[in-house]
Amino acid sequence: MKDQTGPGALLRKRIRIAGAVQGVGFRPFVCKLAREMDLAGWVRNGSQGVEIEVEGPGHVLVVFSRRLREDLPPNAFITEFKESDISPSGETFFEIVSSASDAKVSVPVLADLAVCADCLREMNDSSDRRYRYPFITCTHCGPRFTIMTGLPYDRPQTTMADFPLCAQCAEEYENPLDRRFHAQPVACPECGPQIALWEADGREVAAREEALQAACEALTAGRILAVKGIGGFHLMCNARNEAACGMLRERKHRPSKPFAVMMDSIDQVKTYCEVSGMEGELLTSPQAPIVLLRRRGPHPVPPLRAGEGMEAVTLAASVAPGNPYLGVMLPCAPLHHLMMAELRFPLVATSGNRASEPICTDEREALERLCGIADLFLVHNRPIAHRCDDSIVRIMAGRPAVMRRARGYAPLPVIQNRRISESPKAALATGAHLKNTVALAVEGRIVLSPHIGDLDTPQAVAGHEAAIRTLCDLYRVEPETVAHDLHPDYYSTRTAGRVERGGLVPVQHHYAHALACMADNGESSECLAVCFDGTGYGLDGTVWGGEFLAIGESGFERFGHLYPFRLPGGDAAAREPWRVALSLLHEAGIEGDAVPFAGTRESSMVRQMIARNLNSPATTSAGRLFDGVAALLGLCRVNTFEGEAAMALEFAAAPDTDEVYPWALEGGVLDWRPMLCAMQGDDGARAARKFHNTLAKAVVEVAKQSGFRKICLTGGCFQNKLLLERTVHSLVCAGFEPLWHWSLPPNDGGIAAGQIIATMRNEGR
Repeated sequence: MKDQTGPGALLRKRIRIAGAVQGVGFRPFVCKLAREMDLAGWVRNGSQGVEIEVEGPGHVLVVFSRRLREDLPPNAFITEFKESDISPSGETFFEIVSSASDAKVSVPVLADLAVCADCLREMNDSSDRRYRYPFITCTHCGPRFTIMTGLPYDRPQTTMADFPLCAQCAEEYENPLDRRFHAQPVACPECGPQIALWEADGREVAAREEALQAACEALTAGRILAVKGIGGFHLMCNARNEAACGMLRERKHRPSKPFAVMMDSIDQVKTYCEVSGMEGELLTSPQAPIVLLRRRGPHPVPPLRAGEGMEAVTLAASVAPGNPYLGVMLPCAPLHHLMMAELRFPLVATSGNRASEPICTDEREALERLCGIADLFLVHNRPIAHRCDDSIVRIMAGRPAVMRRARGYAPLPVIQNRRISESPKAALATGAHLKNTVALAVEGRIVLSPHIGDLDTPQAVAGHEAAIRTLCDLYRVEPETVAHDLHPDYYSTRTAGRVERGGLVPVQHHYAHALACMADNGESSECLAVCFDGTGYGLDGTVWGGEFLAIGESGFERFGHLYPFRLPGGDAAAREPWRVALSLLHEAGIEGDAVPFAGTRESSMVRQMIARNLNSPATTSAGRLFDGVAALLGLCRVNTFEGEAAMALEFAAAPDTDEVYPWALEGGVLDWRPMLCAMQGDDGARAARKFHNTLAKAVVEVAKQSGFRKICLTGGCFQNKLLLERTVHSLVCAGFEPLWHWSLPPNDGGIAAGQIIATMRNEGR
């Protein structure tokens, strides 16, 4: 490269880029681009992102800088781009150099990505050396977070460090023109991980291809397998085999909560479910989440073997009993693709855990914890550094909404926030008790952990503590501030006290919901937050859950709430909606024993508890209101999983009425008692629909009284598609600007992000 004068004079620039620029083929992209443009210099990973020094004619460097920002590789994004002039060094070659590391880390940790089309093509090509290899990957796909042991993201800081590259893989890894150039998980059958099939006692019965074939035969025969994937184990069985699905429910003690289903292609999904264009894009995206889809009825499906006729086949009834929706995902790992290609029938693919425990990640751990559930274990020897469950997404009000944020999404930063970037302190948030996640504020971003779950078991608590260590260790920070829920007895609150280094910030539960929703929409101005959920510790020590909060610049006021009622038996009322139904009838002054499922003796005892205020705490909970109405309509007696009664009420709603029940609104208190009285004797499906309509219209009236134009809709009740869409529609028609969740879950999975933002407002209550 020759020196030049004039406009093309030889210059050198230092460029620093932050964002998703490690583990996505960004350095190979930079190297190829620089060589293509005959530029010299180097590129390397650093703790802050990617660092580049590039030398060449000034006019060429201008084009190079523009193309760096515009021609990004798949799955990469830039959040910060800084360049400065430095003295030319006279280099004549461009290369990738060893990564730099320092004590300060701000580069985002990348999420795992589904296997790409190029790798699938090679895996199915009998002439390719990676033919049918279950761990095929390249710079555009495969595991990231789940194999990462440190930053910067280089092979020695992954669980692939124990798999030395063979000569052919090493050549690909070092070749800038190869798709696997500096792909950290790269491997092949000669040098990489392998699968094996184990009996329940840990005895290996088959390896490699024979293990795959034997596993598929076992699934075809109706057996239950624990299968090690990217971020943990799945429990799998034939989703068309009622006996197998029923046995899995019995062994897992999961009587009715829906199972997720894995299908082999978008075409197969369309035979079982209605799939919109947006839903299809989600299913086939690199994130490959579970997508909630409306089910079709019985339908003809293609034959399993040549010569068979078409037959009407449905999924087993116990896959998602009484549920018009199905949680569906496509294969995300090469191993899943190989299995589905052999089987050609849908598989139940539920989390490999026991109730209220996190998913298993280690094969020896799985043998112990899944003993008595799985008949066989399809395992592999690539260690999982960090567990990561499947994400769940639902299309609501015309856009995707994340219900569970995990594989494919976490732990990418969720929010770029001015307040956070201006704060020099690292802050940690320990989240809520249910659907727990933890969050870390670092370098102007909020990093949210993958879904951890309910903190009800020692295993879940250990997972919660491990997630905190993971974020702090990866980013090499010790938090100076720790935010936690206001509830004094949550395990997450006790955790905060143990890890705190500077100050503890208690944050009211619904305020955290509101701040998370606002941040999810890039909103920081004043608004009214409608927070509908099951339980949140209130400022007055009572159980909140149907709240209207006026959000100001530095805090909130309780503008209004649902009319309170009692929870006979406390936590027992959350498990047994018929108890709530009796309480609602008592408050509404309705006589008689009009509650289905409640026996005479039980009803009498609970009525006395309510009348005498014995172990019957007051609440404004919208979630419990849903439960009670579901019980009154005969839809659910006992919640075997959180939200079961509310889901039954949503699914029972008739589609053909805009009618509403009467309600009262005075002093910000939304009185549901007139609605309950009017509901008596109404048709169940019609009543369920009118109940949703009434809440949506009532929210509009509260909004009018509040004087705010922007209305946040947050809390677990707004996972309800009917409620959310009716409320959004009603608000828009009335001239308001509704805000609802999309990248952060509306349930307690988003609480930690809201807690972080509260710390930046210098107050928690």
